[in-house]
Amino acid sequence: MRVDLFDFDLPPERIALRPAEPRDSARLLRVRKAGQLSDHRVADLPQLLSPGDCLVFNDTRVIPAQLEGQRGEARIGATLHKREGLRRWRAFVRNAKRLKPGDRIDFGADVMAVAVERCEDGAVLLDFAGEEPVELLLERAGRMPLPPYIASKRPADARDLDDYQTMFAREKGAVAAPTAALHFTPALMAALGEAGVLSETLTLHVGAGTFLPVKAEDTDNHRMHAEWGRIDMAAADRLNAVRARGGRLIAVGTTSLRLLESATAGDGTIHPFEGDTAIFITPGYRFRAIDGLMTNFHLPRSTLFMLVSALMGLEAMRTAYAHAIASGYRFYSYGDASLLLPLRV
Repeated sequence: MRVDLFDFDLPPERIALRPAEPRDSARLLRVRKAGQLSDHRVADLPQLLSPGDCLVFNDTRVIPAQLEGQRGEARIGATLHKREGLRRWRAFVRNAKRLKPGDRIDFGADVMAVAVERCEDGAVLLDFAGEEPVELLLERAGRMPLPPYIASKRPADARDLDDYQTMFAREKGAVAAPTAALHFTPALMAALGEAGVLSETLTLHVGAGTFLPVKAEDTDNHRMHAEWGRIDMAAADRLNAVRARGGRLIAVGTTSLRLLESATAGDGTIHPFEGDTAIFITPGYRFRAIDGLMTNFHLPRSTLFMLVSALMGLEAMRTAYAHAIASGYRFYSYGDASLLLPLRV
């Protein structure tokens, strides 16, 4: 499909620079079949879902994956986005033309890495020196990797250390938060439990590739970056049991959705999964695993807006986004949310 079909105009003032307080006070736009729209708050979820439904969360934890360093006189910026070994990470590098294989980068705080090679996706493979776990090195020298549409307007600060983690964050490895889950609080989870709504977690380490623009003119020519994920046997069995009992699986975030769809067979059975996925979902895709999606509002021409358009239909999502913009919804990672419930077949 033509990428320009997924374009829309967003006023800059609609981009949220901080999350709602409290988190579950964020607005929630419910989108149902035939383009039916209704305005709510995230705290209303217990009334919007049914007993036996299951919310599926991503328990990845964001690491301080942005680094600033020196190679000689050259300033080098690096955003790690995918682990390739015990001490090796792929990174999107600013000023990469100043690097060649074997160059050593000093990121300060006794953190150094060697540029190993340039990867096919344009990233640079970095090999970190020493024996300390790379995660500990990042705690010393790294910064929280705020999305570019926030980082261009303000620097990351101490508040982001908490604001940019979900309450489910446990498995270290993401360089971007699964932002739909930022809206959840212990109080909301308790209310959902009392309403009979179930929950499950899986792990997908979100990469910085999620923010990369689609430069191709046609979706067939866009290549997705791979991300590592895992669904264990016990979780797969529980999710299959929900569907068998007639409950709906509602993915919280496109990261959970993409991993579920990657792990699901043509007959709708969810299997254990561990490895990379580069699934790219566009209109025409047949969803196998999920019955709904809670997600924030996405960038124009982005792979994520293409995904929600595949789920609900492009015209329905154009209508929903136009309503959200006109009604003052806040967009992107720290913004408000939508609950997408397509016709169940």
